[in-house]
Amino acid sequence: MKLHLTKKSGNAKTGPIPVSTTSDDTCPNVCPFKGSGCYASYGPLGLHWSALNAGERGYDSIDAFCDDIAKLPAGQLWRHNQAGDLPGKGNRINGKDLRKLVIANAGRKGYTYTHKPTTPTNIALIRASNAAGFAINLSANNLTHADTLASDWPDLPVVTVLPSDTVAKSTRTPAGRKIVTCPAVLSDTVTCASCGLCAINKAGRAIIGFPAHGAGKGKVDVIVG
Repeated sequence: MKLHLTKKSGNAKTGPIPVSTTSDDTCPNVCPFKGSGCYASYGPLGLHWSALNAGERGYDSIDAFCDDIAKLPAGQLWRHNQAGDLPGKGNRINGKDLRKLVIANAGRKGYTYTHKPTTPTNIALIRASNAAGFAINLSANNLTHADTLASDWPDLPVVTVLPSDTVAKSTRTPAGRKIVTCPAVLSDTVTCASCGLCAINKAGRAIIGFPAHGAGKGKVDVIVG
């Protein structure tokens, strides 16, 4: 596993907050977008990710990475994993490494998303991380999957992929749960830095939807349905 930290993102949607990237060996095989439309595989991010995967840049250990996370200002909002997933190869979460990350984040507002399978062990680690202030959102593949995740783990935050042509501020899942479309997608005046909705991990938070984007969005639309 290789990690990289951009201390001030130049991404217009993210805004000038720290953003990390993790190598693709952490991506679970159960993710339907792996090798099939993942936005992180294209464009400048795709080039950056490829260099990280090849070992040409980034931290050699999670300890070095966590040392720099712990140096971020108190209260700093930051996004973990613009590409990649939680520590651990493939479907498994490495609990020891995740705890290091949670400890480094103490006093800061780190948030991320995961496609790791919802096994009892993985869920226990995700639940403990959220309780400790590191927001891990369960990533759904479509609205029906979002209902399943929200029903099975109502105490955990959920996000979902939406069709690429989604322009509405909100919609509903088949079971009637509210989906709030990412505000940074709908407005040029909103960024992750000014929004921070994904870092809110309280029970009852609305599900957040992200329209498929990037060069592979056509493939994603087929999967989303």
